[in-house]
Amino acid sequence: MSARVRAPELRGRGWLNTGGRDLKLADLRGKIVLADFWTFCCINCLHVLDELRPLEEKYGDVLVVIGVHSPKFEHEKDADALAAAVERYGVRHPVLDDPEMDMWQQYAARAWPTLSVIDPEGYVVATMAGEGHAEGLARLIDDLIATHEAKGTLHRGDGPYVPPPAAETTLRFPGKAVVLPDGNLLVSDSARHSLVELAPDGEALVRRIGSGERGRADGPGTAATFSEPQGLCVLPTHVAEVAGYDLVVADTVNHLLRGVRLESGEVVTVAGSGRQWRASVDDHAHDALAVDLSSPWDLAWYDDKLIIAMAGIHQLWWFDPIKRTAGMYAGTTVEALRDGPLAEAWMAQPSGLSVSADGTRLWIADSETSAVRYVENGVLGTAVGQGLFDFGHVDGPAESALLQHPLGVCALPDGSVLIADTYNGAVRRFDPATNQVSTVADGLAEPSDLVLTPAGEVLVVESAAHRLTRLAPGALSAAGASTVDGPRHRTERKPTDVAAGEVTLDIVFTPAPGQKLDESFGPSTRLVVSASPPELLVDGAGTGTELSRRLVLNGEVTGGVLQVTAQAATCDADVEHAACHLTRQDWGVPVRVVDGAAARLPLVLRGLDA
Repeated sequence: MSARVRAPELRGRGWLNTGGRDLKLADLRGKIVLADFWTFCCINCLHVLDELRPLEEKYGDVLVVIGVHSPKFEHEKDADALAAAVERYGVRHPVLDDPEMDMWQQYAARAWPTLSVIDPEGYVVATMAGEGHAEGLARLIDDLIATHEAKGTLHRGDGPYVPPPAAETTLRFPGKAVVLPDGNLLVSDSARHSLVELAPDGEALVRRIGSGERGRADGPGTAATFSEPQGLCVLPTHVAEVAGYDLVVADTVNHLLRGVRLESGEVVTVAGSGRQWRASVDDHAHDALAVDLSSPWDLAWYDDKLIIAMAGIHQLWWFDPIKRTAGMYAGTTVEALRDGPLAEAWMAQPSGLSVSADGTRLWIADSETSAVRYVENGVLGTAVGQGLFDFGHVDGPAESALLQHPLGVCALPDGSVLIADTYNGAVRRFDPATNQVSTVADGLAEPSDLVLTPAGEVLVVESAAHRLTRLAPGALSAAGASTVDGPRHRTERKPTDVAAGEVTLDIVFTPAPGQKLDESFGPSTRLVVSASPPELLVDGAGTGTELSRRLVLNGEVTGGVLQVTAQAATCDADVEHAACHLTRQDWGVPVRVVDGAAARLPLVLRGLDA
């Protein structure tokens, strides 16, 4: 770094978790400040929240994490929705509301999440994008502690976090629900890290499975622990008899699948090592308990196996409870919308699954593309949705209809599918027979799932209202539906001006203190580049191992989005039994092609661009 950069002042619409106090950088002088630029729809941002928890605990007297919420979706700009998300995800540090993305721009963030480290004297000393930085951050914090204790500029003591008052409700931000064989309902009570069994009325509490504490312990239902569980799937009877458990839970933040014996409530881990997946894509079957998973969000029995919506890496996986194996089913880990054969298709945070009544089609809520997708005959298709940055509340023909971050789907006997259109607060319906989208109900608080009961009623998991809600009789009839022609939105981030013709893409990566690039298993770095529209790139698309690449931009295309994925493998230097680390980030960089503009595009994976 050629010169020290003073951190821009923290300004926004308001603060959360400070007891009503507005913070300034001067209030934090003497502390190491970590500014976490996030948006609550983003799975990578949620991963970082979990990566930061141990650092906040270990360095609590010197480190202050500030969450800077810079939203992608229109719904995320709502102050009440942000407050709910802060509680939902157990955020225990101050959060600055940055609805117009002013702080995002001042700190030159280009991707969710981005982390900026500010030293005790108020200077930015490191920037990093993506997840997987916990080890490097710990080393950097140790170095800053040593440096500033020696200078006398480090001040130990409590930080500015003030916890909000606890709420008393039976459910707290429930995620998903299923009907049990006896007619009762089982709900993933995500913010309370447990499962709740309710009577068929959806209100009377029967029992709770899980202690309510965050953890990953197996055992009796009263003692077992989960971490923000989501999807639930009752296994077919013949499979359950062999497997030894009746139901599978997507234990999302633990990166595990858990089995539940309904009679006793006993919980057992059935898939996942507990480590977050950071590996390479393959089509092999793996020992289910040895394989790494990444934020499994929903489950469905399809194609004679359990399909997993692996939101954390934008894929579908499969799990065989009898053979006790697991592997990849669809997607490449690229975050985007592309149809085609399962191994070549792209998804973006699949979060809801449902199987058609005849078992031939698997419906998918692909949340980050605001899309409803489907698997049929080995191919992934799109029913509704246009891409990562287009969303809204628009009914009508499917090719022009818009959703906003849907988290759930529910197949109906007539072949249509209900959609939990989460950020629009609505239940929508897509009918393949007419190719039309309609609104069935609205005014709901972040609906995240839908359940069809044996009696034909539809229950909505109204997550931000902490309850199950029944759709009104007749809501599914043609007369009960409505057609909404609401606003159309496109995420507009300030584009980067780049020159037509040759442009150098540089991924800036500096290993964390005490680490070095790891070439033990081949090249240590990987770079994947594509564009939307594809004709934006004349040359430079594809996969390579260098973090710098010559691109050729088409001067006849005024602009678009460069989709860039970079990763770097490192290991601890000069240490016996060195630990290995993988840093990875996806960028969608809006660009505008302008004559005479910059011929270099730097993106920071870790470090500072000199």
